Amino acid sequence: MKVIFTSVFFVFMAIGQLTAQQSGISGKVIDGATGDPLFTANVAVKGTSTGTTTDFDGKYVLNLDPGTYNIQYSFIGYAPVTITGVEVKEGEKTVLNPVSLKQKSQQLKTYTVTAESNKNSETAILTMKRKSENLLDGISSASFKKIGDSDAASSMKRVTGVSVQGGKYVYVRGLGDRYTKTMLNGLDVPGLDPDRNTLQMDIFPTDVIDNIVVNKSFVAELPADFTGGVVNITTKSFPDQREAGISVSAGYNPNFHFNSDYLTYQGSSTDALGFDNGTRDIPAEKNIPLFADAEVIGSPDSEKGQRYQDILSSFNPTMATMKQMSLIDFGIGGHYGNQVKKENVTLGYNFMLNYANKTEFYEDAVYARYGLDGDPDVNEMEQREYQKGNYGVNNVLLNAMGGFAIKTDKAKYKINLLHIQNGVSKAGQFDYENSDQGAVFEAEQHNLEYSERSLTNMLISGKHYFNESDWKLEWKLSPTYSSMDDPDIRFTRYQRRGEAYSIGTEVGFPQRIWRDLDEINLSNRVDLKRNFTFLGGKSNLKFGAAYTFKERDFTIRNFDINVRDIPLTGNPDELFYKENLWPYNGNKNRGVAYEPKFIPTNPNDYNSNVNYAAAYVSSMIRPTTDLSVSLGLRMENYVQRYTGQDQLGTNVLNNEEVLNDLGFYPSVNVTYALNDKQNIRASYSQTVARPSFKELSYAEIYDPLTGRTFIGGLFRDADDGRGVEYWDGDLTSSYIQNVDLRWDFFPTYSQTVSVGAFYKSFDDPIEIVQFATQAGAFQPRNVGDGEVYGAEVEVRQGLGIITDKLENWKATANVTLVESRIRLSLTEYESRVNNARTGQEVDRYRDMAGQAPYIINAGFSYSGTDSSGVFSNFDAALFYNVQGPTLQYTSIVDRPDIYTVPFHSLNLNTSKKFGKDNQMQVGLKVSNILNDYRESVFKSYKAEDQYFTRLRPATTISASFKYEF
Repeated sequence: MKVIFTSVFFVFMAIGQLTAQQSGISGKVIDGATGDPLFTANVAVKGTSTGTTTDFDGKYVLNLDPGTYNIQYSFIGYAPVTITGVEVKEGEKTVLNPVSLKQKSQQLKTYTVTAESNKNSETAILTMKRKSENLLDGISSASFKKIGDSDAASSMKRVTGVSVQGGKYVYVRGLGDRYTKTMLNGLDVPGLDPDRNTLQMDIFPTDVIDNIVVNKSFVAELPADFTGGVVNITTKSFPDQREAGISVSAGYNPNFHFNSDYLTYQGSSTDALGFDNGTRDIPAEKNIPLFADAEVIGSPDSEKGQRYQDILSSFNPTMATMKQMSLIDFGIGGHYGNQVKKENVTLGYNFMLNYANKTEFYEDAVYARYGLDGDPDVNEMEQREYQKGNYGVNNVLLNAMGGFAIKTDKAKYKINLLHIQNGVSKAGQFDYENSDQGAVFEAEQHNLEYSERSLTNMLISGKHYFNESDWKLEWKLSPTYSSMDDPDIRFTRYQRRGEAYSIGTEVGFPQRIWRDLDEINLSNRVDLKRNFTFLGGKSNLKFGAAYTFKERDFTIRNFDINVRDIPLTGNPDELFYKENLWPYNGNKNRGVAYEPKFIPTNPNDYNSNVNYAAAYVSSMIRPTTDLSVSLGLRMENYVQRYTGQDQLGTNVLNNEEVLNDLGFYPSVNVTYALNDKQNIRASYSQTVARPSFKELSYAEIYDPLTGRTFIGGLFRDADDGRGVEYWDGDLTSSYIQNVDLRWDFFPTYSQTVSVGAFYKSFDDPIEIVQFATQAGAFQPRNVGDGEVYGAEVEVRQGLGIITDKLENWKATANVTLVESRIRLSLTEYESRVNNARTGQEVDRYRDMAGQAPYIINAGFSYSGTDSSGVFSNFDAALFYNVQGPTLQYTSIVDRPDIYTVPFHSLNLNTSKKFGKDNQMQVGLKVSNILNDYRESVFKSYKAEDQYFTRLRPATTISASFKYEF
């Protein structure tokens, strides 16, 4: 561990010392009417010949000696702007926020602002929000620095209609992962969990992010497979100034850290780097004899018998948890970026390296399963499984990113490399109670798990301007390789009868499980844009195409560990004691043996691939100066193929189509400017939600920690004896109609008021439903058609309007209210009627799974940038976030609905800059101040809620230190 810290520190120290920077200013010039960058705008020191022009991104760099200047911005046909009092310091680039130029008129010929008024950190993103063709929200890099957010996930909680799940995944408008999409630099990138649409947001430090934009309405250039929103993370390619720094952090949670009861197990020596070194390798992948083979059980000394015993003795013998003092969370990181302006080109580069090691320990964690009593007069639910105990988690995340860009007068080329390595170790010990299907017993359970995930992504892109920037051509190519391996999941459950322990079919045999997933993803796209004038207004025409190929290989290899007549003490390590292995004391009828469940056929071995092709055309026209209309049409052809079979081998597919969608997705976005500060927006679009690789499969994936099983959507769920089919195995895409209406008011660049409403209609929505014929199992299915109605309100207001003493304070609040409903299919309706309680009336509609009824984000922030004394350069923010109770899994037969319980998140962020030129920054963060629990519960008619899951994350206090070179 010491090597990691030392290496990162000295690498970035060396870079910082070897590079220097010339003093001057940098920034961007945009069109006040459209928000587009202005190419060849003039930037000059007023009253002198010293100046420069902007490039096609609207950006400029002007080298100046230290001093105070008045900077004038001008462009043909636009009113010049002068910023007075711009201070330039020795060896520093003063970064100015975007300057907006407005077309010259009789009333507007020139205007002047001060350097102080140009410091608003939200100018860029609010300008983008005001002038965009579609509905969007977002947050800029300047805001990250102001609030002190360390990663992208932390910052997203302040965006209207956005909630962050598990501190990692972003959901928009309360819709779940299926309806939210995350992109990196405008392209699809699979995350550490390839089954999610949303990329893990906490892996991106804010130092390398230019902005994060949340598109809430569809336009043709975006992928059509979203409904709630598309979150696009744009990384910096040309830093406005040299940026180099290192950071260290530490976090303490009284429940998690310095706890001598923390549970773990002996892993590998490289776990601290996020990967296993082979300690958890499978004992054999081929030539695996079966215990039932006559040459094995009948003759242990035969060639097959000896091979069997060699494999048996090669299993890692550790099966039990162990207690160990837990350490605090810690992390270290560094970043470096700069741009170098040559005579004809500008070079830009960015590098980032981060390491984080986090520990969690959940005491009295609960995983349970309840059902409806067979007597309809009984309202209270009956307990069927109840698991309560402690488990520890160690999470290591290592990520590195490097980018290089070249910009000429008419083109920009960029290459970006990203690698993420993640290793998660879990160890748990639980008391288990079973009272289902006639089996009533108590047991002790041990779980050992390790998950290793990695992602490597490359982005190569180019941007070209022609004919004085009227034409823009942009292309992108991005290959990605990702893997997710769960090597040697170990599960042991002992049945207790007084002081005696036993293992058998009733309690379930111990298991050893290896899961391997490899996925390649090749995405590319090309976009062409033509600017033109229509009826005197600036308009554009866009068209383009995209192609993506994905292929996944997935396999599960699991062994049952059969325990035959050996003495047991309740210590799981005893199962692989050498003296307990088969044949026990030479007795071939006794001893611990393995039974490979993936031989001779493996239903959990599949290959899937997707060919996705798209093309679009759109145009934005301005019939009047106040009205803009954007029309678009996108075509997508999505073909998914599958190779694999079901559990019985009755359905065998060999690269056969399981999904073939050819869809056309229209979009209309209309914006009317009531005046310079108010917009009314309306939009309509059609989008799609498709099943994932895992969902459109025959896979059965068991989670030993929770005792729950995921079943692929190709399986039928039926009680053929009663002639009832709950699901036919035909999983298809869901199509959504979207309508949005919003009013935006921007009193100043730092203030905004927005009120909006939206409506969504779902055909064949996909939800995760409890499996009727297998207890504790869940499956994706198309359910009845659905509707969502919602309203959003956002207010950002400086408190200086109350009194000058509060001029550094700002209040932010955004609320999303949603009403959702799904029309029950005939099967679901009859199931609910047949299992209704006495006096219960079953409605034809229910809540939509994954849709929160409300989201509230609210907070206060303080900015001491312009303060003096102890509060100089001190920033603080207190933010509250909550998402309403959400249907997680829908009911079927006698399994009740499962809802999440609102988690009230209150977090405090503070930071203080100090030292020469404010090069140092300390931060303090307090998470989950309210000490709330994360819970899901079973709900039923007139019954007390019962836990499905209950975890206590407690309160975490984190401190950080950052030094900028």
